[in-house]
Amino acid sequence: MNETEAFNRIKKLRSEIARLRKAYHVENAPNVTDEVYDSLTRELKELLKKYPKFEDKNAGENRVAGKPLDKFVKVKHQTRMLSLNDVFNEEELADWEKRINKLLGNQSSRLNYFCEVKFDGLAVSLIYEKGKFVRGATRGDGFIGEDITQNLKTINSIPLVLNFPYPEYLEVRGEAVMSKKTLEKLNLLNTKEGKILFANTRNAAAGSLRQLDPKLSAERKLDFFAYDIAENSSDKDLLRHSEKHKYLKSLGFPVDAHDAVCKNLKEVLGFVKKFEKIRPNFPYGTDGVVVSVDDLGLQDILGVVGKAPRYMAAFKYPAEKATTVVKDVKINVGRTGVLTPLAIFEPTLVAGSTVSKATLHNMDQIERLDLRIGDTVVIEKAGDVIPKVVEVLTRLRTGKEKKVKMPEDCPVCGSRVEKQKIAEKKEESVAYYCMNPKCAAKNERYLEHFVAAFEIYELGPKILRRFKDEGLITDAADIFALEKNDIENLERFGEKSAENIVAEIKNKKHISLGKFLWALGILHVGEETARDLAMHFGTLEKLISAAQGNISEIDSIENIGPAVLKSVSTFFNDKNNLKFIEKLKKNGVIVEKTEKRKAGKFTGLNFILTGTLSAMSREIAKEKILALGGKVVSSVSKNTSYVVAGEESGSKLTTAQKLGVKVLTEKEFLNLLS
Repeated sequence: MNETEAFNRIKKLRSEIARLRKAYHVENAPNVTDEVYDSLTRELKELLKKYPKFEDKNAGENRVAGKPLDKFVKVKHQTRMLSLNDVFNEEELADWEKRINKLLGNQSSRLNYFCEVKFDGLAVSLIYEKGKFVRGATRGDGFIGEDITQNLKTINSIPLVLNFPYPEYLEVRGEAVMSKKTLEKLNLLNTKEGKILFANTRNAAAGSLRQLDPKLSAERKLDFFAYDIAENSSDKDLLRHSEKHKYLKSLGFPVDAHDAVCKNLKEVLGFVKKFEKIRPNFPYGTDGVVVSVDDLGLQDILGVVGKAPRYMAAFKYPAEKATTVVKDVKINVGRTGVLTPLAIFEPTLVAGSTVSKATLHNMDQIERLDLRIGDTVVIEKAGDVIPKVVEVLTRLRTGKEKKVKMPEDCPVCGSRVEKQKIAEKKEESVAYYCMNPKCAAKNERYLEHFVAAFEIYELGPKILRRFKDEGLITDAADIFALEKNDIENLERFGEKSAENIVAEIKNKKHISLGKFLWALGILHVGEETARDLAMHFGTLEKLISAAQGNISEIDSIENIGPAVLKSVSTFFNDKNNLKFIEKLKKNGVIVEKTEKRKAGKFTGLNFILTGTLSAMSREIAKEKILALGGKVVSSVSKNTSYVVAGEESGSKLTTAQKLGVKVLTEKEFLNLLS
C-alpha cells in the first residue's frame, strides 16, 4: 500500500467509524457488533502508526464515546471520563509494561497490578452528597454526558443511601449492565411483539437507560458494578486502586468479586487465563480484563495521554468477528467436480488464530453478500468453527473493487462448466460443476499417489478428501501452499496436527527428478522408467524440450518402448500439464538435478529385491545398488543378474529359481556391497 492508498483508506475508515459511533452512542441503534467496530479502529491505528503525518487530533478516533443526546439534560464531568487502550495478546501487554517502566524509571520497583473483569455495559458516573445519590450521568464525550438520574434509580444494586461513615461528596464510576438471562427473556418478549432484538447485553443496557421513561428502565432489571472513585471529599487515605475497591464495597457498592492484586505480568496472565475459563458461564457479558497499576502515586506519575490513562490497559479476549480486505477469490475444483469460490484475504486474527482464507460456498452466497474483490468484509469464527464471510462493508468501497465471476471453463482441465439441474425440482442447483468425468481434480487416487511419491506421510486419504471438500485444495500443487491457519481451523484438527502437516509438506518440497516424474502419474511411466528418464536427461527442462521436439532422444533410452514414448510426448505437450508443473514450482517445489549414473562395480547388472530385509529397508538397498551403477528392476527375467531374497520372499523367488537366476541371501548381498 503506497502513501496515497493509505491516505484514502484512512479517510474511508474515519468516515465509517464516525458513522458507527453515531449509530451506537447517539442514535442508540448499533448496526454492527463491537468486534467489527474494534477491528476497523485497530486497522486505522495501525495505518496511522505507519503514516503518522495523517494524524489528526480532532479526528473521531481521539474522542471518547459520542455526543450527548439533545433530549437529556447535559452534565459536565468534573473529572473527564476516559476510555482504555486495548491490548490483544501477551506481547502487546509486555510492550505496555515496557513503556510504563521507562516512564517510571527508578520508581518501577514499586510496580504491581490490579486485575478486574471488564464488564460490557454502559459506563456511568454517580454523584453522592452527604451519603445520598443525587445525580447520575452517561460518559457522553468524556467531558459532557447525559443526566439519566431517574433511570439509574431503578437499578436496585445502585445504593440510594451509602453505608456510614460516608464522605460529604463522592463521585463513583462504574458499569450499568444487563445479565445474559435478562437479555434472553427480553428478546423472547421482543420476538412475540415483533420488535427489533438486541444484539448483546451491552446494547440492551445502553438502550434501557437512554430513553425517557424510567418505568421502562425498571422493567429491564439492570445491575451495576462500581470500579473507580473520581472525586472523594473524605480524608480517608487510599493509596492503591485495590483499596478503592474495598472502600467502595464498604459503602454498599457491588464490585467485581473476581478482582485480584498481581505482583507481576505472569500473575496478570494467570488471572486472564483463569477468568477465560469462567467467562462462558459468567452471568454478564464481558470482553476482557482491565489491568491497572495498583499504586495510585504511580498512576499520578504516569498520567493520561489523549483519551486514555497510561496506567491502565484492557486485555481483550479474542474476538469472534473481525474485518479484513479480500485480496482475491480463487476457484477450487472438488472431488465431485463442484467449483467452490475461496476468499483470500489479508491475514487476520480472529477467535485466537490467524486466518487468511474462507470458503464462500457458491455464487449464490457471493451474490447475496454482494461481495467483490477488494471489499472490506466481516469474518466470523466461533471457537473451532471454520471461518466464514458474514458481511460486506460496502461503505468502505473505493470504486476499484471487481465483481466475482464463475469461469466458463474448468480451471483444472479446461472443460465446460455448468450448473447441474435437479430433474425432480426442474430447477438449477446453486453449484457449478466441471462436466469432464476425467478431470484431474476428480481423481482422488492420483492425489494419493502424488503424496506417496513425495513421501508426505502426514497426508492420508481421509485428510486429502477433507481438504478437497473444504475447498482448500483443487489439485496436488495446492498442497504446497497450505498454511497452518488453513488447517487448524478445521474441526478435529488442532494446532499441533496443523504444525506437523505443514512442517512435513515444507520438508518435502525438494524432490529428485525421478520421483517427481513418477509423482506426475504419466501413463506407462512407473518408478523405474521415471528413474531411467531422469538419469538420461538430468533436468526436467531437458526432458520437456525433448518431448516437445526431439522425441528420438527419448526413444534411444534402453527399455523405453513406443507406448512410453507416446505418453511422455503427449503429457508434456498438454498445456494443462505444463500449467500444473509451473504451479508446483510457484508454490515452492524444487526438482533437483539428477547426476548421470557413474560406472561402478554393479554397472550392467540388474537386481530384484524381494521379501523383508533386516539390516536395511528395501528403499535404502535400492539406493546403494544405484550408487554402484546397478539397476533395480521390477520383474524377473533371464536378463536379471541377481535376486536378493529377504524373509517371506514370494513368487519372484520361485520364478528366479525356475529361470536359474542367481539368488542372494541378505548376508550375501551385504558382502557383495562391501
